[in-house]
Amino acid sequence: KVKPHLEAKEGKKFDVFTAVEFKTQVVAGTNYFIKVHVGNDEFMHLRVFRSLPHENKPLSLHSYQSSKTKHDELAFF
Repeated sequence: KVKPHLEAKEGKKFDVFTAVEFKTQVVAGTNYFIKVHVGNDEFMHLRVFRSLPHENKPLSLHSYQSSKTKHDELAFF
């Protein structure tokens, strides 16, 4: 659901977009930290926020880090 948002921010399309690892952080909702394979040896780390169910809001791409590798540790940011 956040792929189009990331593509718009980066100004390019990703033929490959596969989540390979994730972590969660409970706040007033949930932060998902997701390592995504975007092709070749390129990875990105995404921070996606899911609000509480009663707020009825869509997932939002809060921030991301590009130029990551498969072996970079997925950390909270």
